[in-house]
Amino acid sequence: MLHKSHFGWLLLVTCLACSSVVAQDVAANEVLTNDKVLMMFQAGLPPSVIVSKIRASKTNFNTSTDELIRLKQARIPDDVIGAMVNPNGGSAAYGSAAADDNGYPKEIGVYLKKDAEWIEVEPEAVNWKTGGVVKSIASFGVVKQDINGHLDGNRSATQAPQPLEFIIVAPEGVAITEYQLIKLNEHDDDREFRTMTGGVFHAKGGAAPDLVSFQGQKVASRTFRVALTGTKAGEYGFLPPGELTQISGAATMGKMYTFSVAPVK
Repeated sequence: MLHKSHFGWLLLVTCLACSSVVAQDVAANEVLTNDKVLMMFQAGLPPSVIVSKIRASKTNFNTSTDELIRLKQARIPDDVIGAMVNPNGGSAAYGSAAADDNGYPKEIGVYLKKDAEWIEVEPEAVNWKTGGVVKSIASFGVVKQDINGHLDGNRSATQAPQPLEFIIVAPEGVAITEYQLIKLNEHDDDREFRTMTGGVFHAKGGAAPDLVSFQGQKVASRTFRVALTGTKAGEYGFLPPGELTQISGAATMGKMYTFSVAPVK
């Protein structure tokens, strides 16, 4: 016969076990939202922990322009915002499950070759405004206009070893010539660049001084290899198509796949 104290102990153990199961079920079914990410950040959790939580959880993020601006104004770190924009990405190497038959990544994005593996380049949020100077009228009546972009911090989290080799997986119907490679101007607390809306590939003079010429070789459907040699040390970024739209003088947000090139030793 069980003593009352033994029965109480068994009841306590059973309750604790049930609570553990319930907690596991709640964690498994939890869906992360923008506000939950804000709560974790405001509670003091490290950005790396928040990013890991995003990667391992079901998500339902609002990544509209207005929400990206709200997150930035709340001082959410760029790597956390990047994980929210691309929850299934990450800095891990792409294995065979995420690669095509040729070993190239197949998800839309920019990838850097490191130690014979393709590493995803995380996007950073860009805050940009028009410069207010209309340069010319492009084809189809599109207005070309200066635009100034700013990124927080003076260094990219992605360190790129030379020689540089990238894979760019573009959306369906997008050509590699629609991407821009831009040399970023470094400051103490941020990086900036200047380019042009309405098309830049036939711009002359100083219309887009920060653009870097590059060529992409198509290696698979929507997949392009970009090899860069003799690249000067500094901060760079690939600006994907669609980030430059007809905008007014009001601030807006975009994204750029950034990387840092160290001096050749």
